[in-house]
Amino acid sequence: MMGCWMLNESVSVVLALSWLGVNLYLFIDTFRWYGEEESFFYTRVILGCCRGPWRRHLDKNLQFHKLVAYGIAINATIHTAAHLCNLERYHLSQSAEAAGLLAALSKLGDTTNESYINPIRTSHTNTTTELLSTIAGVTGLLISLALILIMTSSTEFIRQISYELFWYTHHMFIIFFISLSIHGAGRIVRGQTPESLLLHNVTFCRDHYAKWQAAAQCPVPQFSGKEPSAWKWVAGPVVLYACERVIRFWRFQQEVVITKVVSHPSGVLELHMKKRNFKMAPGQYVLLQCPSISSLEWHPFTLTSAPQEDFFSVHIRTAGDWTRALQKAFEAEGQAIKEPRSLPRLAVDGPFGAALTDVFHYPVYFYWICRDPSAFEWFADLLLSLETRMSEQGKTHLLSYHIFLTGWDENQAIHIALHWDENTDVITGLKQKTFYGRPNWNNEFRQIAYNHPSSSIGVFSCGPKALSKTIQRMCRVYSSADPRGVHFYYNKESF
Repeated sequence: MMGCWMLNESVSVVLALSWLGVNLYLFIDTFRWYGEEESFFYTRVILGCCRGPWRRHLDKNLQFHKLVAYGIAINATIHTAAHLCNLERYHLSQSAEAAGLLAALSKLGDTTNESYINPIRTSHTNTTTELLSTIAGVTGLLISLALILIMTSSTEFIRQISYELFWYTHHMFIIFFISLSIHGAGRIVRGQTPESLLLHNVTFCRDHYAKWQAAAQCPVPQFSGKEPSAWKWVAGPVVLYACERVIRFWRFQQEVVITKVVSHPSGVLELHMKKRNFKMAPGQYVLLQCPSISSLEWHPFTLTSAPQEDFFSVHIRTAGDWTRALQKAFEAEGQAIKEPRSLPRLAVDGPFGAALTDVFHYPVYFYWICRDPSAFEWFADLLLSLETRMSEQGKTHLLSYHIFLTGWDENQAIHIALHWDENTDVITGLKQKTFYGRPNWNNEFRQIAYNHPSSSIGVFSCGPKALSKTIQRMCRVYSSADPRGVHFYYNKESF
């Protein structure tokens, strides 16, 4: 099982481990710098750190995006907890019980010509109040709140209830990045200045802190905050994002001509469009925006037309506020065709690649599972056209499709039984008959593996999470551990 899983997911694992490796290297390198840099010796002393030193592919961009988000959340939690501990230690260093080098360091800055190392100046200071009076504290609070809102509104539950809430809340990343860029401007973590290091040798003077005022070889150390560096990490992604927004704005200005609008059963809206220099490949998707609904929201939809056609099309099922508003904007409910000239404006960005673009590199077995018979009607015309074209070209062997209906009533069952012997299916009108019930995936995968020994078979899934997990598990179970055997490669269509 483990060997099959590695065969299916090896590239994704390598990319994820590489990303984690880069982050681990950067963390260790920064940690060692703070642990070895002489200018931060006294900072390590006061914080109690003197006990020694103690990175599928681009198609899976959403998974990688989530992985990065989890990494940010974990590291932000560690960062916040560490600073809270630091503040408490700073506060304890100002208490009457503090003695020795800690007390001497904390008292620095109380007199003229001295610079402080401890940002907590008295033992009577409330650390929370003190923290919120600093740039680091205020921006840290904004960063934390923005991150919490972004992540909680990104849950599947929230996205299903209100996609708009998820969309708009996600744009709090602007607050996140602005706050992050200036987070270090307060310079709470302070180190000894280079000039002071030339005069004040920490190796010798740390043991003679009582004579700092008097001994010529140990003048009072001077401290300053480290130059903010978060902007260096933010600059690259922000520049890339700005370039992407410029390109999207340019594409937004390009004219999109809507040539046909069809309203199908089950609340499905079919749009045919044309755009200058638009070129697509099978399985790609586009981002659509309707300015009359929202000037900010872009939504992804898989292209349902063939590359050789002189238009491109999408089928949009009403499943939320935006799609419902789009259906209403086109006034397509119950309407077959609408005059294109009176339609609202659409903007199109793309097309973009997806896992499904690789579909014709593998044997094609198409499984379509629906609960309601009316759900087949809007897509049956496309399958009938494909079935006819394949038959005319003598290529019926290139596509094998299996349609499953999981819900029906007694009247439908009687109607189906009475017309079972007809040449075409009573529900879809296709030559391929509809199956009733759910597929037995063990039998399906076993038969495909038997029909295609020593083959690489791509599996492309788009549907509920439970079904997706089942398909992924079947790919692992029926992939051979022998490199010369059959291998199922799982891909999930994700937006």
